[in-house]
Amino acid sequence: MKIHFYKYQGTGNDFILIDNRNNTFPKKDVKLIQKLCDRRFGIGADGLILLESSEKSDFTMIYFNADGSEGTMCGNGGRCIVAFAKQLNIIGKETTFVAVDGLHFASIKNDSVNLQMIDINTVEEFENYSFLNTGSPHHVCFNDNITNINIKKLGSKIRYGAPYFNEGTNVNFAEQISENSFKVRTYERGVEDETLACGTGVTAVAIAANKLNKTKDNTINIEVLGGHLEVSFKREGNSYTNVFLKGPAQFVFEGNITI
Repeated sequence: MKIHFYKYQGTGNDFILIDNRNNTFPKKDVKLIQKLCDRRFGIGADGLILLESSEKSDFTMIYFNADGSEGTMCGNGGRCIVAFAKQLNIIGKETTFVAVDGLHFASIKNDSVNLQMIDINTVEEFENYSFLNTGSPHHVCFNDNITNINIKKLGSKIRYGAPYFNEGTNVNFAEQISENSFKVRTYERGVEDETLACGTGVTAVAIAANKLNKTKDNTINIEVLGGHLEVSFKREGNSYTNVFLKGPAQFVFEGNITI
């Protein structure tokens, strides 16, 4: 079987994109997805995304983690599939599409995609961290110097520990660098390592920072290992609406792989 694929990246968070409107990709083949995402024996990616048809929007996004499991929402993946849909001439400058967490609106200009995320009504605050779901679950802790943290070691410990255990969580380490700017490093479940960026993660950090009164701004600049992202929102009491994740989504290459 020959698979035609496209490779995209959003601030270093990279994905295999496949046009599956004909429903020929074997979605239940976990080992195949693992192999395709493997950086030594496959194409190499943080995740694999299928673009499928939708009756109520422009397309449907199906996301798989690099470990082959079907994932929750992926913000950078969502931005990349919008750029992919434009390359396929499915959409123009704006789109709505369905993902695992519901309907999303997005706009694209050049290589920049502005993606609307889900509304956030609950931010749980604990002594040393916050927890919220931005389409995927996120543990957020603020530190003075995240450069020196062993993200894989500490992130893995938190990801598998109480209260998360087997279901797990993504883990974000954030450092404030100005009134409305933060550095963020993320350990992603499903990848089981640090990634160069995490869209739902930086969204979680921006909202947690506002909720904890670390910033009063509603447009937050985020520096990740793979570049820069912007999160904006409207706060109404303890609820966050009109949440948008903005940043680059770039085509890398396309090709065929025989399996």
